[in-house]
Amino acid sequence: MPIRVVKGLPAIGELSQENIFVMDSERAESQDIRPLHIVVVNLMPRKETTEIQLLRALSNTPLQTEVTFLYTASYKSSNTSQEYLKTFYRTFDEIKEEYFDGLIITGAPVEQMPFEEVEYWQELSEIMEWSKTHVCSTLYICWGAQAGIYKHFGIHKEDLPSKLFGVYEQEVQNGKPMLMRGLDELFYMPHSRHTTVSESEINAHPQLEVLARADKTGVGVARSYDNKHIFIFGHPEYDRDTLYQEYDRDRKLGLDIDIPENYFPDDDPTKTPMIRWRSASTILYTNWLNYYVYQETPYEVSELQSREYEQPYIQDWVI
Repeated sequence: MPIRVVKGLPAIGELSQENIFVMDSERAESQDIRPLHIVVVNLMPRKETTEIQLLRALSNTPLQTEVTFLYTASYKSSNTSQEYLKTFYRTFDEIKEEYFDGLIITGAPVEQMPFEEVEYWQELSEIMEWSKTHVCSTLYICWGAQAGIYKHFGIHKEDLPSKLFGVYEQEVQNGKPMLMRGLDELFYMPHSRHTTVSESEINAHPQLEVLARADKTGVGVARSYDNKHIFIFGHPEYDRDTLYQEYDRDRKLGLDIDIPENYFPDDDPTKTPMIRWRSASTILYTNWLNYYVYQETPYEVSELQSREYEQPYIQDWVI
């Protein structure tokens, strides 16, 4: 089934060339289908690129999904015009009385700042607090994962001695949760960050579980046992050239940036990177959407507030 977005969103054209069926809101209104309602807080500077990546990742499912993009009103983007945001995005004030099946909070290039010093932290905190009663399950990506696990569970981020930058093997720690269904015991994921979270603190927390990790990256994927919070500390949605674009940008700025690890063949930036993480990305996003959103949300999404989600475990099956 198609992804449903605001009419005219530029991502529609590029995704259509990939044979991904994206339906605008005008056409979707003619169909008598209850789509899943997903809201995305897009904190990335290159918002159009992130839109394409996330819509592609959410498209590999028979479920019709309506995506609403949010921007933070408390921060004025320097990379995306206000006209673009007002046309294709909404603010939290505009949607806070609504209910959504799922929420995605992206990464952001502010990871070395204390959370409370981030310009939009108060607004983002309010969104995360709102999600407890207005969203079935939330997927947090990279800095968004660090922000979410800090906000909800008090796990602090820590500076790394150098930037974690490249494509890394992740080892599954528990294959039973439905989020991990279909993943190999080892899978690949891009990472691009200066900070990490304490694996020992997550392991010691009674409501949290590490699902995938590596010695080089630390925790790759974690969850709360009630599946309300899914934390992905890398970027499985990245395109083939995303790490190259980051590397080329920093190099041209004269920054001390190493070649992304395990990315270019023979570590040669003139060679085209080979995608090794796309299937894992498809599995993670599809499993989240199917098992932790679609299978758990009520048909009348406004009933979320009256449902009980504090049980320590939601049943997982392994096949």
